[in-house]
Amino acid sequence: MSPISRRGLLAGAAATALTAASATVAAAKPATRPATTTNPVWAAPFATADGFAGTNLLGQNGTTGGAGGPVVTVRDTETFLDYCDRNEPYIIQVDGIMRFSSKQALRSNKTVIGLPGAEINGGGLDMYRRQNVIIRNLRFTGADDDAISVQQSSHHIWIDHCDLSGGADGLIDIVRGADLITVSWCHFHDHSKTALLGHSDSNSGPDTGKLRTTFHHNYFNATAQRHPRVRFGEPIHVYNNYFRNNALYGVASTENAGVLVEHNYFENVPFPIYSGYDESGPGRVVERNNVYVNSGTPETLGSVVEPRTYYAYTPDNAANLRTTVPAGVGVGRI
Repeated sequence: MSPISRRGLLAGAAATALTAASATVAAAKPATRPATTTNPVWAAPFATADGFAGTNLLGQNGTTGGAGGPVVTVRDTETFLDYCDRNEPYIIQVDGIMRFSSKQALRSNKTVIGLPGAEINGGGLDMYRRQNVIIRNLRFTGADDDAISVQQSSHHIWIDHCDLSGGADGLIDIVRGADLITVSWCHFHDHSKTALLGHSDSNSGPDTGKLRTTFHHNYFNATAQRHPRVRFGEPIHVYNNYFRNNALYGVASTENAGVLVEHNYFENVPFPIYSGYDESGPGRVVERNNVYVNSGTPETLGSVVEPRTYYAYTPDNAANLRTTVPAGVGVGRI
């Protein structure tokens, strides 16, 4: 649904809003719009992004999302999509299940954070030439396309403590020159194509040296492939994740991408790391200090730019991840 039609629907309900008193409705706006609150119900939006999303590059000082903007609580889909599509900064607290189809726009300078039980069902969120966005504590189920799409040079995106499953395409796609992204403490399950970085072997120009992404403390739980699958980007940093029962493969570096895979726990993964995959040429990949339990031999190739060139980090002991990661990932843990 286009932004114009959404706002048209909301505007048509304004007269009803003026006569129907509600603690969660602002009288001057559409019936479904909640009141702006002074303090958030959920304190977590003020956590700090780390990894590539925390870097001071491309004119952006880390990833702060909607900090400094109003805090709103949304309880219906039309209101949720309306606030996502506004240009101003907002902290958007999601209360309930938002059901819609296709990928819907999420603009810059937003924090979207789920209250207990919050869910995005049937559709996904799309960042197209956007920056400074935080998505936290949300469940994504049954997307008819990508659950989260980061594209067209979008940058400084932090996806944290989400639960993603059961979509038609990718759970997270980072493509077409997107950059400086962190995916942390997320639970991926009941799905095949998990995370794609670089959509095509023919897109070397826009993607080379971009797509810089940190994956840390995620649980790739019986998902089949793409944890992530990378083309061209460097460095991609994959550390302190728990890979379990991934039938096709764990990480794939292709088309001269540069991927560092370190301090992870692989369990029952027959092909934990590939250099090259399917029709895509080999990528550079360095592995170190990983644990492999009932898993195959990783493929490695060449050298990779160190993520420490961009940010500091202290990896956890990989031997403990089998316990600590499932205990800390997903919704309701922040």
